[in-house]
Amino acid sequence: MKAVVFHDVGDIRLDEVAEPEVQASTDAVIRITASAICGTDLHFVRGTVGGMRKGTILGHEAVGIVEALGSDVRNLSIGDRVVVPSTIACGNCAYCRAGYYAQCDEANPNGKEAGTSFYGGPEITGAFHGLQAEMARIPYANIGLVKLPSEISDDQAILLSDIFPTGYFGAKLAEVCSGDTVAVFGCGPVGQFAIASAKLLGAARVFAIDHLDDRLDMARRQGAEVINFDREDPVDTLRRLTNGIGVDRAIDAVGVDAQCPAHGHAPHQAESKQWQPGDAPEQALQWAVDALAKAGTLAIIGVYPQQAREFPIGQAMNKNLTVNMGNCNHRRYIPRLIEMVQAGRIDPAKILTQVKPMTDAIEAFKAFDRRDSGWIKVELQPAKQASGNGTEERVLGGAALDKAIAAADPLGESRSKTPGSL
Repeated sequence: MKAVVFHDVGDIRLDEVAEPEVQASTDAVIRITASAICGTDLHFVRGTVGGMRKGTILGHEAVGIVEALGSDVRNLSIGDRVVVPSTIACGNCAYCRAGYYAQCDEANPNGKEAGTSFYGGPEITGAFHGLQAEMARIPYANIGLVKLPSEISDDQAILLSDIFPTGYFGAKLAEVCSGDTVAVFGCGPVGQFAIASAKLLGAARVFAIDHLDDRLDMARRQGAEVINFDREDPVDTLRRLTNGIGVDRAIDAVGVDAQCPAHGHAPHQAESKQWQPGDAPEQALQWAVDALAKAGTLAIIGVYPQQAREFPIGQAMNKNLTVNMGNCNHRRYIPRLIEMVQAGRIDPAKILTQVKPMTDAIEAFKAFDRRDSGWIKVELQPAKQASGNGTEERVLGGAALDKAIAAADPLGESRSKTPGSL
């Protein structure tokens, strides 16, 4: 089968690899109908996050059809259509039972203290083969696959695998509640879902901070108040627009790849024509701490490597800030988010901007890495689809994108409803 394979930093290839098989009684094998490229994948390709094993299949987002089942997978059937939670969890340990699937004691073969295990990541995460492939082996399939209702499309479902749950997780970590003023730093795919999720949880105002116009345009269509950090100081602007108080909640959806701005703490590099990922790794955190009101809450869902050490802890302590962070417990949130999509409260497909055949994966990675205009979230389709009709290439830009996210409020008529809680 075809798969996107990591060979070295800056070297990924579409290779022919062996098809997966059931290896344990709790395994499943799925035929993948949709995968996606995530910003986390770029961390591994760039080397910003190291430790990748040569030969690892990339990708941690997928929708598929169950092809084979181990004898102890009792809640699924051959032919079921499923979404794959990005983090791998056993469902049985104390952490899983408490909802902390990202801290499962059993999934990571490196031991209980190794932390989160997920598909297509470095050795410390277990080096499980990823999901940018035609087929995949899913361990602990009884908990690691979630059945999909027929009315949810692949375009919607692929966003339920990782980035929608992660954005929602960020809003929950930030403790967003009715009437809050929220700042989301970073308007990539996860940031877009953090914006949408803050609104779902009842935020009165959401500010979106980035410097890429296409991302800010998408945030504006969601009803966010946008700030371009290359044109104005985001902290000064946030304070001015909140009468000097600051925001109640802030969400860092950037992580280690924060870029030097034309304003703020690193203006001396603003003239550089070449974007250098990670040239201001603590920038979003500093802005967030600066912009938060006293006794506010900061949620960190952007990816940071384990060697990251920078954080303005003294300033945060002096302001009595609460800081919550971590890897998303995807399996905890996916069923609730499926219900929201079914109920019409939100259409996650509005964040999708490209659908490409997997044969174009390498070029898609390059375009996504360059931050080409309009490349916000890319779905990959394997060559062989269930319908037998091959793949469909689509670009949801211009008028199509406007139509897809025409409603400024992702809640639609549900704005008047009382937000639920988990």
